[in-house]
Amino acid sequence: MQSWGRKSLWLALSASWLLLVLLGVSPFLRLAAPPRPGLGAPQGWPRWLDAGLLQSFSQPEELLEDVPQLQAARGESCQRGACLDTSKCGSDGLKVFVYPVAGPISETHRKILASVEGSRYHTRSAAEACLLLLLLPGPHERSPVPPQWNGGRNHLVLTLHPAPRPRTFQLAQAMVAEASPTVDTFRPGCDVALPLLPEAHPLRAGAPGQLRQHSPHPRAALLALASERGRWRTADANSSACSWDGRCEQDPGGELSQPTETLPNATFCLIPGHRSDAWRFLQALQAGCIPVLLSPLWELPFSERIDWTKATIIADERQPRQVLAALQEMPLARVLSLRQQTQFLWAAYFSSVEKVIHTMLEILQARILGASAQPWLLWNSPPGALLALPTYSTHPQDFPFYHLQQGSSPEGRFSALIWVEAPGQPPLKLIEAVAASQHCAQILILWSSERPSPPRWPETSVPLTVLEGRRKASDRFFPYSAISTDAILSLDPHSSLSTSEVDFAFGVWQSFPERMVGFVTWSHFWDEARGSWGYTAETANEFSMVLTTAAFYHRYYHTLFTRSLPKALRTLADGSPACVDVLMNFLVAAVTKLPPIKVPQAKRHHEAAPRAPAGPGSGPESQPPARDCVDQLAAEFGHMPLVTSRLRLDPVLFKDPVSVQRKKYRSLEGR
Repeated sequence: MQSWGRKSLWLALSASWLLLVLLGVSPFLRLAAPPRPGLGAPQGWPRWLDAGLLQSFSQPEELLEDVPQLQAARGESCQRGACLDTSKCGSDGLKVFVYPVAGPISETHRKILASVEGSRYHTRSAAEACLLLLLLPGPHERSPVPPQWNGGRNHLVLTLHPAPRPRTFQLAQAMVAEASPTVDTFRPGCDVALPLLPEAHPLRAGAPGQLRQHSPHPRAALLALASERGRWRTADANSSACSWDGRCEQDPGGELSQPTETLPNATFCLIPGHRSDAWRFLQALQAGCIPVLLSPLWELPFSERIDWTKATIIADERQPRQVLAALQEMPLARVLSLRQQTQFLWAAYFSSVEKVIHTMLEILQARILGASAQPWLLWNSPPGALLALPTYSTHPQDFPFYHLQQGSSPEGRFSALIWVEAPGQPPLKLIEAVAASQHCAQILILWSSERPSPPRWPETSVPLTVLEGRRKASDRFFPYSAISTDAILSLDPHSSLSTSEVDFAFGVWQSFPERMVGFVTWSHFWDEARGSWGYTAETANEFSMVLTTAAFYHRYYHTLFTRSLPKALRTLADGSPACVDVLMNFLVAAVTKLPPIKVPQAKRHHEAAPRAPAGPGSGPESQPPARDCVDQLAAEFGHMPLVTSRLRLDPVLFKDPVSVQRKKYRSLEGR
């Protein structure tokens, strides 16, 4: 009888396990636990650990997007406001002062200092700062007590070394930004968890994600296993090896790779939970290999704002065989989603030292702003919180990137911004054609000429306003408060457009509000003879830029251009109208990872900017004054962000052999 009871219990447990596997849910796997609301924080809907396995029209991330994502304290107590007195920050928000570093510093520390000083939050005055940053030296050096320590309040102690540091002072109320802190000592709401960066991590841009195929290839390995001496081993889907506990029936074997080499083309990367193995985490993210963390003892980087449930898995290291079986049974849709998120997170927050430090500063700024900080969706959806500035808006529908997730569409009106630099007759025909558009809400004349603007302008059916510029090429991309619509039609006095061209181009932009939509195109190329980048206006089958002398784009890019780009880039662009066009195209391409869109024109526009060279191999006499602009911008960005396209969007029935009366935009081909 007892034997029968044991058999019944065994059959019931086996049936339960089989049912869980078939449903895609494993008791040995769980998605990385997201941040928990802090003590006293408003409570929203629960964030289910298996939400990614359930099909839903409304994700918990969207339901919680306005709830502060602070965790309950672990280790030392840390109440809100104990570490950071936000009253010292004033209306300007975060301002950071860096204590001077005495003695020689490492290359990584030099990159950190350059990243902080290059951010919009840096100040050179300790009196203006509401946060004082102390950069700890190497692991064997001691740090003196800062002069304005005050018990550590409003101080951030930053270290990228996971080893314990000797100190001559107590941290007290100071915040700590540490690489891979242990879960026992990390204080959510005060401390910031950083990734463990390799010494050779680049300052800017960094290498792109290495994933070339989101879905697992039939011949790809299932697992990449972290082994000794910084190597990775692979095991295929048919392997019975348990891989990481040393009690396997057979040697996993497989391909070996050095830490600095490309990871194997594996679907999952098994990473031990020891703190010393935390550096492998960034390797897995870059390779698009889903990190499977085996009972980790360290805090995931930026866990206060990043939802790691969308990119990582936490497994029980005591159940190797069961975990392997669960990974094999994971639905392909879930695998695809996790791999895509690894590439987004790598590119948005981890690919360079600058992005890591700027992400840390944005998290501190979010603590100061409180309910006015970016919502959860902006942190965990492309292009990420570094490119969705809270000073512009905290509502996703105000940005050009989130209309698809929100199920919304841009408004049906645009503002025409005509930049007048050289003296001459007012562009009366252009004003008349644009004002006749049913979608035009206003016309703004940006007068940047040395001569005074005309006292009278033509009467139009829409409001016409004259703005005084500062006689700089970058004036045209300043976020003027007079712009009342999301869409901007950027023009110059020499542009020649019909009302039909304007209407059709605006309709195209409404379908692609995150991109630039224009008429005149340029393309970039690599000049082997000069060993540098160049650009050309020669008509070809490919293009990568549209001139802003006649182009639609979202007004948010004015804010990014002015508030986010380094001042050195804007100064470089002010030297040439052609270069400012290139810089705006660089910015939009870097944010969206997408090319612009070309629409047809009935008459070629007269280009106000100097004509670009004809192509590779052109002589110096054919180069414009800004011939080195593309190369200089690529060097400042750290990579070439422009994306080449062969797409042009035409109206339906465009140039088709049918009656003209059946064509909506018949004037596009009538001249």
